[in-house]
Amino acid sequence: MHDSDSLLPSAHAIAARRGETLQRLFTMFPRGWPGAGLLLLRLAAAIPLLIGATSELFGAPQNGLYVAYIEIGVGSLLVAGLWTPVAGALQAVIEVWFGFSPGGGTGVHFVLAALGVSLVMLGPGGRSVDALLFGRKRIDIRGR
Repeated sequence: MHDSDSLLPSAHAIAARRGETLQRLFTMFPRGWPGAGLLLLRLAAAIPLLIGATSELFGAPQNGLYVAYIEIGVGSLLVAGLWTPVAGALQAVIEVWFGFSPGGGTGVHFVLAALGVSLVMLGPGGRSVDALLFGRKRIDIRGR
């Protein structure tokens, strides 16, 4: 036995014995109605970021000017569906930060943070730049 072999069979070995294929555990890039739902989820998470950031840029900045630029960047990534897990995580951090900051104690920030976490877990969907760049890949596992 090699050091890399273990007593428990891996998922790849089990799938190869059964003649099955393994799908990536993370994003699946669905199309159709599920893809449209993920697009709607991305827009629902991005639009409040973009509206809040542009109102801070043209009004009196409340949280500092750099935060508005970060919000615009994250909102733009979410609208395009580029680096969606990273952008969703950043959006969740921003909204939790706003939720716990003085004067920002509305529950809306925590709902928007939940949207960001949902995007991290679900991915961007089929109507995104991520789907064009990385797409759905099929991995066939053959026996040794």
